[in-house]
Amino acid sequence: MNKLGMITIGQAPRTDVAPIIEKYITGQAELLQVGVLDGFSKQYVEENLYPESGDYVLTSRLTTGEQVVMSRGKIQPILQEKINLLEEVGITQILLLCTGVFPGLTTKISYLIEPDHIIPPTVKAMVGNRRFGVVVPLDEQKTELNTKYLPFGLNPLFAVASPYKNDLASFEEAANALKGKVDLILLDCMGYTEESRELVAKATGLPVILSNALMAKLVSEMI
Repeated sequence: MNKLGMITIGQAPRTDVAPIIEKYITGQAELLQVGVLDGFSKQYVEENLYPESGDYVLTSRLTTGEQVVMSRGKIQPILQEKINLLEEVGITQILLLCTGVFPGLTTKISYLIEPDHIIPPTVKAMVGNRRFGVVVPLDEQKTELNTKYLPFGLNPLFAVASPYKNDLASFEEAANALKGKVDLILLDCMGYTEESRELVAKATGLPVILSNALMAKLVSEMI
């Protein structure tokens, strides 16, 4: 059977979201997971990979379920090493389990599927001229993620709710912040779950796009 490599910027396995991906590729490919933070303790991440002022900020989770915050610039070399590792074992298609922007990643034999290249134009086609809302995990991301939508004529209204804090009230707050102001909502992190989508959809009465499910459906057509 074909194998699909999947790289989380946290730790593998991603027992929270891998089932969403596997739901759409079952019978077509086996999922091989690796993580940028595999083998690192939370203390190491906080002491060595934590963002500094002006850094592009990312978040993911450890296998313990704990949330960690990282600098893109500090983890990108490790991410490239993980891509190289998957290529060395013969993986020819690799899904990056992150919706953040990573300029300059390279491959030799594999096709790297980067959600930030796929989700914005796809969502633009779905949104059309309607009002667009985006839920992100961190407050800092409201500014840095806006730049990936502007080239497609999208000017989202942002709200914040982390998929890694087990705080259901934050999803209610995010939903209330967007309700009545947008017509369609994207959960812009690969860590959100079907439960997250249901919470926001129920609270707003609106269509809610789950990033990892969208990518899984598209990837299933590529393998």
